[in-house]
Amino acid sequence: MLLAELEAYCSRPIAPTRRVSLGELLLPTEPSPGFGGVLLGGIVARFAKGLDPDFDEDLETLLDDVEHNRRIGQPRLRHRLQNDKVGLQRCRHRLIGAGEKVTFSFEADRGTPAQHVICAIYAAESLPLEVRPDVLAAIRKGMAWHGRLDDRLVAHLSNRSVSAVSRLGRDPYVWALGVLDLRTGDGPTPSRRVVQRAFREMLLGAHPDHGGAADDAAARIAELTEARRILIGS
Repeated sequence: MLLAELEAYCSRPIAPTRRVSLGELLLPTEPSPGFGGVLLGGIVARFAKGLDPDFDEDLETLLDDVEHNRRIGQPRLRHRLQNDKVGLQRCRHRLIGAGEKVTFSFEADRGTPAQHVICAIYAAESLPLEVRPDVLAAIRKGMAWHGRLDDRLVAHLSNRSVSAVSRLGRDPYVWALGVLDLRTGDGPTPSRRVVQRAFREMLLGAHPDHGGAADDAAARIAELTEARRILIGS
């Protein structure tokens, strides 16, 4: 199951100018930073080690400009962002869920490390302003990552435990039913009223004033809220 995808276009190494362009983007951000933020952080974790150290200061400035919605003049980091894709090579980076595994799939044979990192940052600029801080925090985490590109990285970028990551690759509808303890079997889809009732009951039980664990309350409430959103769309 495709969870997130970044399609990028990059100039060839022999091209006289360094150019990048963005294609189709599938970058969900709920609950923040979402699968989109995890993918962008993973791209940076994969390619940042190949960056020229001379980019460090400009890279941090670009991240700050994106976070604060400042105008991004061109070129940046010796590359020009453009809409035209003629003459550029396409590459796609994906976050994939299969059973209980969430894995990255990178196309690293096209483009340079700088181009991949820059495209990840410009993709973050396409997201709503309110979610950018969390997404850019995931990108910064990826930049500092020194481990394997596995479930530990997914957990680190998504602010989850490694054990919780195993739930991310499942069908979101099935996952949401499980969170709210709604079992349909071969029966009808639960109605909005049934979902709302289950949500309220579990939300009450998750609150520390009613016996919920104080340390886990925020994460549990976020999980219940996301399950309700998946099932009723709001």
